[in-house]
Amino acid sequence: MKKFRIFLIAILSVSFFIQSCQKEELEQVQEAKTNDVPEILLNKLADFYINTDGVKKIDFMLPDGSTIERYQVEEDIILSEKQIMDLNLLENIAERNYSTNSLVSQGSNISIIGYTGGGGFGLSQNEQTGLQWAVNNFNRLSGVSISFTLTYGTDYQSKDMVVYHNPNQSGAGGSAGFPSNGLPNKFVQIYGLDNYDTNVVEHVITHEIGHSVGFRHTDWQTRQSCGQNSNEGTAGVGANAIPGTSSAYNPNSIMVACFSSNEDGEFDNDDVIGLQYMY
Repeated sequence: MKKFRIFLIAILSVSFFIQSCQKEELEQVQEAKTNDVPEILLNKLADFYINTDGVKKIDFMLPDGSTIERYQVEEDIILSEKQIMDLNLLENIAERNYSTNSLVSQGSNISIIGYTGGGGFGLSQNEQTGLQWAVNNFNRLSGVSISFTLTYGTDYQSKDMVVYHNPNQSGAGGSAGFPSNGLPNKFVQIYGLDNYDTNVVEHVITHEIGHSVGFRHTDWQTRQSCGQNSNEGTAGVGANAIPGTSSAYNPNSIMVACFSSNEDGEFDNDDVIGLQYMY
């Protein structure tokens, strides 16, 4: 079974961009250099229990094709200099589904737009359908105080969240961020998915929206779903165990770090419990 990487993001009360999901596992990761990263930032990351090997500057791409400078940490965490310096230490809890420390305000209706602009940034029909199915996953849940209103178009500035295609990203997957100040993460990228079954597209987008409203990877401590044994970050990264979810590894959670090409795109019971607990 082919596996794909879903990348980590950690946030406290600041908004992080995730390079969260889905590069092909066989894709060789480029080795990054740290000689252009200020030592004060490396020291702050180390204090926050984050691996500082391979930290580098990147240009994070927005839906209009412009870029903003960010630092890439552990291959997938995308932070600004201010976000790194604003990190605070908190204690995490035992193994279960996990949430971040910052969530969306209770009772929020989140406006989400599927971007349809040009330049390769617009969603294909398959991706638009996957987005609709992903939004349906959230809106059909009972006992959850947040909901989504989905539109398609190009006027994303006024929306709470925009889902768009990044034509310049290699591999297949997506990226997102975590909530901040009671608002969801705004920018959700997907890439390389148009040749996959719509259920897989649904899975990836649901996963990324999950990050955007506060989910961490279920297996962030091991990345077991990727066939790995590596930790995305230990104490203080905002990984708060959700009561009532499985205490052991649950490969069926939509929030595990890696996905396969035969996903059904639907929430597992632990995901539902997690959303009902958070919201």
